[in-house]
Amino acid sequence: MKRSLFSALAAAGVALLITGAAGADAPPLKIGLVATLSGNFTQAGKTGDAAIAAFFKEHGDTVAGRKVIVIKRDDGGNAPDTAKRLAQELIVSEHVDFLMGLVYSPNAKAVGDVSTSAKKPTFITNAAANGILEPNPYMARFSYTEGQLTTPLAQWALKSNIKSVYTIVLDYATGIDAAGGFSSVFTGGGGKVLGEVRVPINAQDYAPYVQRIKDAHPQAIFAFLSVSAAPFLKAWDAAGGPASGIKILATGDLTNETMLPAYGDAALGVITSMNYAASHNSPLNKQLTRDMRAADPSLDGPDFASVATYDVMQAIYKVVEAQKGNVDPDKTMQLVRGLKIESPRGPITIDPQTRDIVQNIYIRRVEKVDGKYQNTEIATYPNVRDPIEK
Repeated sequence: MKRSLFSALAAAGVALLITGAAGADAPPLKIGLVATLSGNFTQAGKTGDAAIAAFFKEHGDTVAGRKVIVIKRDDGGNAPDTAKRLAQELIVSEHVDFLMGLVYSPNAKAVGDVSTSAKKPTFITNAAANGILEPNPYMARFSYTEGQLTTPLAQWALKSNIKSVYTIVLDYATGIDAAGGFSSVFTGGGGKVLGEVRVPINAQDYAPYVQRIKDAHPQAIFAFLSVSAAPFLKAWDAAGGPASGIKILATGDLTNETMLPAYGDAALGVITSMNYAASHNSPLNKQLTRDMRAADPSLDGPDFASVATYDVMQAIYKVVEAQKGNVDPDKTMQLVRGLKIESPRGPITIDPQTRDIVQNIYIRRVEKVDGKYQNTEIATYPNVRDPIEK
């Protein structure tokens, strides 16, 4: 009996050793990042890299015994076919466990087809248009929707006794959503929209648009211009726009922190609505700022896109830990629904019904503080849901 017991224990020991070895040899956890990393978004690519480096510094580069690898692909811009192809390659050739990124909404919609057919969890860090998530059950958004930004901004404008605006937006889905969302709330509260212009996404000469706006004499402009912020602000400044007394109200991408030094005084006083400001006063934001600067000393710190990247990494770690290293797609999305995270931007939740983000929205004003340009928070709208995706 002693011999039999010894044999049984020895066998159990071998089994334990084999199990331990299998854990040590667990395959890496691969995250495929599809985003616009070149051209006007080169700086955004750098801040995203620094955010991931900061996250690894704070949380380690393994989760549930699996080494984490991020594999990047540059979609080059507003190119749905390219983004879709890159996502397919990451799934088929690289065998990624997650997809993340997606700057342009048309790209996100195209990748949604791949995510759905492959049952691949995909977390959006930027694309903001409506209609992306509902048909794609393996996607969740960690950025924002235009409605989340424009509804509080329109409410703030009305509260600030602004009664007339002229809208100028880029002529694609997200810009059209932004104009519609702002105008609906603004006119519903008694405001007037004096005119609207939709600008081609590659436009560089904004002088004619600026003159048209000035001739209408609105109290304020509502702008969604994203990558075209620089030529617009340059044209506005050259035409004497700041002296006109017309306020500029915009979604937060217009005054992204990475670009403020280049805009200089032309951006002073611009009012924006966003889910984050680099000046946000919280311990976690200060820590992320320090760690990103340590990772890349050429950076001043985070912006809204890099914070979303950081939060996606938080989410991936949480759902993988909960599954003890496994990534079952349906279980993953079940865990994502209702997920709560303390973010450098403040508390965030993924809505259990829509898989869209619920978060604080900040009204910000560009100021010069201690010789540096920054977005200063002047009002907070807490726990804002998208007004359309319910």
